[in-house]
Amino acid sequence: MTARSLHIIDTTLRDGEQAPGVVFSFDEKLRIAALLDEAGVKELEVGTPIMGENEQTVIREIVKAGFRFQSTCWGRATEEDMVAAEKTGAGRMNISFPVSDIQQVSIDKNRKWVMERIKPMMAFARERFDFVAVGAQDASRANRAFLHQFITACLAEGANRIRIADTVGTLNPMSTMDLFSWLVHEFPGVEFEFHGHNDLGMATANTVSAALAGCASSSLTVNGLGERAGNACLEEVAAAMKVSAQSDCGIQLDKLQELCKTVSELSLRKLPESKPIVGEMICRHESGIHCRSLVRNELSYQAFNPADFGRETELVFGKHSGSGGLNHYLRSKGILISKEQLQYIMFRMKEIAHKAKKALDYEDALMLLNSYSINEQK
Repeated sequence: MTARSLHIIDTTLRDGEQAPGVVFSFDEKLRIAALLDEAGVKELEVGTPIMGENEQTVIREIVKAGFRFQSTCWGRATEEDMVAAEKTGAGRMNISFPVSDIQQVSIDKNRKWVMERIKPMMAFARERFDFVAVGAQDASRANRAFLHQFITACLAEGANRIRIADTVGTLNPMSTMDLFSWLVHEFPGVEFEFHGHNDLGMATANTVSAALAGCASSSLTVNGLGERAGNACLEEVAAAMKVSAQSDCGIQLDKLQELCKTVSELSLRKLPESKPIVGEMICRHESGIHCRSLVRNELSYQAFNPADFGRETELVFGKHSGSGGLNHYLRSKGILISKEQLQYIMFRMKEIAHKAKKALDYEDALMLLNSYSINEQK
């Protein structure tokens, strides 16, 4: 299967900020919005206006700031939520309905209540917004016949897009593919959006599977920020679509480093060193076998050209290193050493790395080379 270009909707300022303990100030939200705009994100879910005046003020300023992206508000299927959203000046609204039995029962409602609210809520929304998306909350656990009935009714009332939410992340790539293949077959030409959560660690894979099955849009967060285990990661999905699915989402991949590091700092959520795409270690190599091949071809042991993502290949040295990689690396820096010097540096590096349980870098190699020279002079 070949995926068409996936329309990416960022929801860091809405769903991302719902992560426990995460709070973005007014200036921080504008900063994040600006970085998302620079990265080429075409739509932002900018917040939940019903939260109050402060939230509405921030959204209003984002809408007025002149960014290139479309601004969408999120709310429940209630008049109050939509009135609050209208005050922000945003032209788009995403209204959410619970479609699984477990979600309906949790708020003392049922399928009949949901179906009866579609017509009046859609009419209310259509009067106030240019674009109305409908969120099928917990669609992944909904009865499929009811989900079909729900979508049919929403489309009949003028819904512009249908969000299929995997609210607690129970889907896997195969079940996601099956669900969206069915949806696209049953509702040809309809714009579907996938909203995946990462409770079982499959949000990125599920999002790509949805796209491969014909899903047109996906809502994501920077660094996967969000409730519990978070959401599908914007940076991972954009990279996976480009590298694995050969589909360009319009995201400037070299802008992701600054974007992700900024959101990490502002959310006080440290990025794991091995985090795909933006982790400190993802282009760093120690194994002698790998390093020898990497100096000839950077793609031999990397899925992508690091430069495309604003990174560079890093060779470090430790227990698993070989002398060939180190010698080539030093030569690339204009440093020519003897066989004896190379053996000494490698021995000492392995010794230090083993004791310290860490890898050493170019500067460490120079220090050891200098140490060898001093010892030789004695």
